[in-house]
Amino acid sequence: MPNLNQQVATATKWSAITEVMGKLVAPVSSMILARLLTPEAFGVVATLNMVIAFAEIFTDAGFQKYLIQQPFENAEERDKDTNVAFWTNLVMSCVLWGIIAIFAEPLATLVGNPGLGIVLIVACASIPLAAFSSIQMALFKKDLDFKTLFYRRLVAIIVPLVVTVPLAFWMRSYWALVIGTICVNLANAIILTVKSNWRPRLYYSFARLRNMFAFCSWAILDAILIWATGYMDIFFIGIMLNDHYLGLYKTSITTVGQITALITSTILPVIMPALAKVRDDHAAMRELLLKLQKYTAILLLPIGFGIFMFSDLITEILLGSQWKEASPFIGLWALVDVLMIVFARFCSNIYPAIGRADIAVICQLLHVIVLIPAVYIAAHYGFTVLYWTRSLMRLEGMAVNLFFAYYLIRQSPWRMFLNVLPEIIGCLVMSSVAYALLNLNDSIVYSILWIIPCAITYIVTICCHKRERQLVKNIYEKCLQKLSCIV
Repeated sequence: MPNLNQQVATATKWSAITEVMGKLVAPVSSMILARLLTPEAFGVVATLNMVIAFAEIFTDAGFQKYLIQQPFENAEERDKDTNVAFWTNLVMSCVLWGIIAIFAEPLATLVGNPGLGIVLIVACASIPLAAFSSIQMALFKKDLDFKTLFYRRLVAIIVPLVVTVPLAFWMRSYWALVIGTICVNLANAIILTVKSNWRPRLYYSFARLRNMFAFCSWAILDAILIWATGYMDIFFIGIMLNDHYLGLYKTSITTVGQITALITSTILPVIMPALAKVRDDHAAMRELLLKLQKYTAILLLPIGFGIFMFSDLITEILLGSQWKEASPFIGLWALVDVLMIVFARFCSNIYPAIGRADIAVICQLLHVIVLIPAVYIAAHYGFTVLYWTRSLMRLEGMAVNLFFAYYLIRQSPWRMFLNVLPEIIGCLVMSSVAYALLNLNDSIVYSILWIIPCAITYIVTICCHKRERQLVKNIYEKCLQKLSCIV
């Protein structure tokens, strides 16, 4: 266990360094692009990504999760399975790209963008590029080698600034986003191939593929349901509303994700590989899960509550005045999102870690069968009703994951709630202070100033608890260490 703690700490450190770098550059790119391009342009790209994401389900085929959780007997067994996964991914991706090219125009029409078939064909170049590097990425994650993944993430941060933004200045259209995404995937493939010790060789075994498919079939079905969860709302908006609202909707979710990723991308990628290493010790899994949940909640919950209270300020600074209509959704989505991450996302990592991909499928299925009809009905009543429905429906998914976490490893939902109760209380007190201050003056300048007393209120409130005082001290010391590593 001490060695595992050291591996998790090292992996988390490099994830943190990566995200600190990302948050210094990525928001700059987003702020510029949001002012250069219209919501309609982002809406077009959202529908294209819906098709690409569906195709990538079958190119990856769950091999990433398989390689991460599989306890191989020796290096030779690992190498053989890795080669089978690599060649299957690559061939499938090329076949699917060809199929999409043949039916590009009907597909573009289906997702609400008739006449953009050629754009869809070009955008789908990302499919084989992503497939080429996905297996190397799985091996790095399995070994908790997030130092190497730092370089890959760094490229993904820089490319939008040096490629997408100049193209947006020149083209002023969705083509800038499409080409920028392709460049990111190409750079990822090159970086991961160069840094990886593993190299593909001409080896294939259908017998191994059949054995792997027993796990991967569940992973594929889970991925399809995840896709339905993440993209059916986009589909309904695209065909029942328009690209303007689709751009507002998708960009709002992306904006929240960019902010919360400072914390989530530091810890979430580490959870499943770490849990997989203690998969036979449920007590150790519970202990590790609660520890990581606590560290995440102490930083993430105030961010979500803060975005909810200061959504107008966040929208104005990051996106600009043309996105003002998205402000209420950004606030609501952030609040629900942090609760979902702290509870459901942590629980969902248990299933692949212990080899129960079937449970992940059941969780997604229970969510999708409620979500799709709810979103479909809500879309008939306009954008506001739809985003409220979509946001609140995530709480149903959270309840399902909490139930199965208890069923599988006896992880008590009540214990998870009590684990982060001081942080929740701190956020509620902070929100009350924010509400009072914003009622005094909600101008941009004053709103920025109000963040300081709100942050102080949160820290003081949680530090009334002895355990939280020690955690705040530890986080402060670790932040200083990470900053010194960057410098």
